[in-house]
Amino acid sequence: MGRVPVPLRVALLLALVVVLLLAAVWLLQRRLVYFPDRTAPAAVPGVANVALRTSDGLALRAWLVRPPAERDRRIAVLVAPGNAGNRGDRMPLADALAAEGLTVLLLDYRGYGGNPGSPTERGLADDARAARQALLREPGIAADRLLYLGESLGAAVVTALATEHPPAGLVLRSPFTSLADVGGAHYPWLPVSLLLRDRFPVADQISRVEAPTVVVYGTADTIVPPDQSRTVAGRAGDLAGVVAVEGADHNDAALVAGDDLVRAVTDLARRV
Repeated sequence: MGRVPVPLRVALLLALVVVLLLAAVWLLQRRLVYFPDRTAPAAVPGVANVALRTSDGLALRAWLVRPPAERDRRIAVLVAPGNAGNRGDRMPLADALAAEGLTVLLLDYRGYGGNPGSPTERGLADDARAARQALLREPGIAADRLLYLGESLGAAVVTALATEHPPAGLVLRSPFTSLADVGGAHYPWLPVSLLLRDRFPVADQISRVEAPTVVVYGTADTIVPPDQSRTVAGRAGDLAGVVAVEGADHNDAALVAGDDLVRAVTDLARRV
């Protein structure tokens, strides 16, 4: 048997490298999507611990931040976070909303903030359903007085929830059109759409949401391209407003808990 020609050996080696790379991406892809802080955050005085029970049997912990009694508007906000950190990082937002008279539930997904399990698209959808049910058990909080606020990945989570259980209003902060689209923007050399297990098709789902929707995004976002957030706004079934925070990047304070974001939520709450 003759020797394999050098060009063919090189081609075979390159093909093997590509196959191994794609296999690694397939197996480890969720580590590129979810970046949980798995530690349970320290207790915060005045913040209530809430136990959530998911339909697949997980016991999750969340925080409930109530407004001052004299300002209580009997309107609640379910806050679905992005793909990193834990509920402790969202306390500035919760404090700002509670000061405006809103009850706030800070959800931590499975695998985040001391919770069991590992995050997946299906799992996060289940976690959000459990959070909604917990809020509806609060005295004075009815389904028609419930807002959803989703941050980045959380915008995808609450959009999916809104297609099943319409809220009184929906605020999407830095939404992407789909996970494949945002992944393709960061890894253009990979066939992201073919490899993804979790899809989060926000732009497709938002057109089916009948609730008033506000999109908030940063014009200098380096994680979610601003064009994607604008596309989501353009597809909304009931667009109530678009707030462009000039010069803000994805994790800047102006987007995490800034006045523009808080005002977007409170303005929507006035319509309830």
